[in-house]
Amino acid sequence: MRVIVPVEVPQIGDERRKNWAKVVEAVDDKKTSGWAFSGDFVAVGGIQDVPAGSVLMVYGERGSAANPAIEARVYTVNADGTLSHEQTAKGRAWARTLRDRVADLLERETLPRSGLEHLPDEMLAAELEARGYRVTRR
Repeated sequence: MRVIVPVEVPQIGDERRKNWAKVVEAVDDKKTSGWAFSGDFVAVGGIQDVPAGSVLMVYGERGSAANPAIEARVYTVNADGTLSHEQTAKGRAWARTLRDRVADLLERETLPRSGLEHLPDEMLAAELEARGYRVTRR
């Protein structure tokens, strides 16, 4: 079970052009377009509830419809509801530029975990103390 946190999903393009965000769950390394990334879409430009530790891709366009300036960013979602910027790509080759980095982030995410490592030490210690345990750091 993953912890869901509220995050502010940035809008990086002009609101009159394409803008989207996706919680990426898998990458098809045989594709070089945006279709390489599968996952659920979330709205941009506001707060959305997403799983802590997930990979968030945000895409936006600026400029004219005939000649858009494309930008895509990859973030990891932190347990405190903040985003860590991982990589940015611009131009029509954005998907291929980001594909391998996103795959690496997803691979790192799928390593066996206890489910608590995303929580700050202070939060874990406070919870244990609230349950009657004495906590000391080695």
